[in-house]
Amino acid sequence: MTKLSVNINKVATIRNARGGNMPNVLQFALDCERFGAQGITVHPRPDERHIRYQDVRDLKPVLSTEFNIEGNPIPSFTELVKEVKPAQVTLVPDAENVLTSNAGWDTINHFDFLKDKVAEFKEAGIRVSIFIDAGDFKLIEKAKETGTDRIELYTESYASNYTKDRAMAVKKFVETARFAHEIGLGINAGHDLSLENLEYFHAQVPFLDEVSIGHALICDALYLGIENTIQMYLNQLR
Repeated sequence: MTKLSVNINKVATIRNARGGNMPNVLQFALDCERFGAQGITVHPRPDERHIRYQDVRDLKPVLSTEFNIEGNPIPSFTELVKEVKPAQVTLVPDAENVLTSNAGWDTINHFDFLKDKVAEFKEAGIRVSIFIDAGDFKLIEKAKETGTDRIELYTESYASNYTKDRAMAVKKFVETARFAHEIGLGINAGHDLSLENLEYFHAQVPFLDEVSIGHALICDALYLGIENTIQMYLNQLR
């Protein structure tokens, strides 16, 4: 079964809007696990506008499922990840001023940098995934050459085109997943996946190890409750 990792950044955003500790990020993560989530994802950015570096440190000892930390491997992020030692680190090429992740890595032009970072994290015993756009097999091949364990398919284009032509929207993801599997890469996916489009994506894209979902899931939880929401997402992955 494809694992569901819940990205809890938006919970931290709400907390930070008022200060204090409401909602409690750690308790929310533990509740997600209790309700069936198989992983927790965080994306600490340098300005700490949602998840803070200290949140990452506080989460690690209390979580019982897979912990995934994603972000741009700048020096402070790299040191944090090596200190905390999550199950997985996902490398994302975020500029500091972006609102949310908006592109995958150019693994050709950033090959040396990525290869060094992958080696550094793997030496620390951490599984590595590289955030990447679907469709360009040369980028996937180069990702493999860095030594990464997995890639994470950036699914924004699928989500934005799903209602127009879902078969066409998912086509390059199916082809990319098959190719990545053939060359020995594990496959994750994330960005704008939702209750509307997840079930079809999961049914079509083979060899999918994990999906990371945050914004849509938290929005759904406002109406449906977090326990019910997680069960609905899990049902789409069965």
